[in-house]
Amino acid sequence: MLTAAKNQLRVSALSIKYNLMREMTNHASFIISVIFMMLNNATFIIQWIILFSIRSDFGGYRMKQVMLLWAIACSSYGIAHILFNKAFTISDSIMKGQLDSFLVQPKNVLISLITSETNTSSIGDLLYGIVVVLIVCPEKIGIYFLFSIFSAISFTAIAIQFGSFAFWIVRSDVIADYVISSMIHFSTYPADGIFKGVTKLILYTIVPVEFVNYMPLRLILHFNFEEFLYVLLFSVGITTIAIVTFYRGLRHYSSTNLMCGRIN
Repeated sequence: MLTAAKNQLRVSALSIKYNLMREMTNHASFIISVIFMMLNNATFIIQWIILFSIRSDFGGYRMKQVMLLWAIACSSYGIAHILFNKAFTISDSIMKGQLDSFLVQPKNVLISLITSETNTSSIGDLLYGIVVVLIVCPEKIGIYFLFSIFSAISFTAIAIQFGSFAFWIVRSDVIADYVISSMIHFSTYPADGIFKGVTKLILYTIVPVEFVNYMPLRLILHFNFEEFLYVLLFSVGITTIAIVTFYRGLRHYSSTNLMCGRIN
């Protein structure tokens, strides 16, 4: 079993490597997409500078906390889309019957599927988050990377979970897209003092940004072992649920007999 796991990790790493190499063939296009993604994220700094010139804080968040919140959101998004980009369009693959080429391979279906594509512009998101942390609090870079990875895994698992509903529900991609876009939207705004009542309940359950972004932010600023366990357990739990949901749904998969192949 350990050998099989090592082989799967090696194959997945090679798949990600070749995906990146293929996307980087056009060096100019690759560099421009990364730079423009970083600039796109940086434009929101102007928005917050203006807002903080009006008020000193928002729900207890000052400029440092907001920048770190953006950094976590960008880096977790970047890591997830660089390594597991296909997880975010998994419902489309299911509805179009495009899993055939993965089912016939002697490899883990889910891992092979989600690592079969990469989004190189997301490197700009990852780099932007790193630059922000190095400017705002460079001494936190280590723990920042740790929680960015946790957040990326949880983010990917949520995408897989809702994307897998396509095995049972027609046009479930609408649900998956809504949840993912909601997570991206909420993850860049301070939670405390802004979101209350039903909205805050949603942020703990359906769109669990609390465990993916807000709690990691608090842990980076002030480490608390109890909250760390919550983040760890959530990451393990949501990943387990996503895997179970996908493989339960895979029993209902119907092929379209589409002739296609993969070279990686």
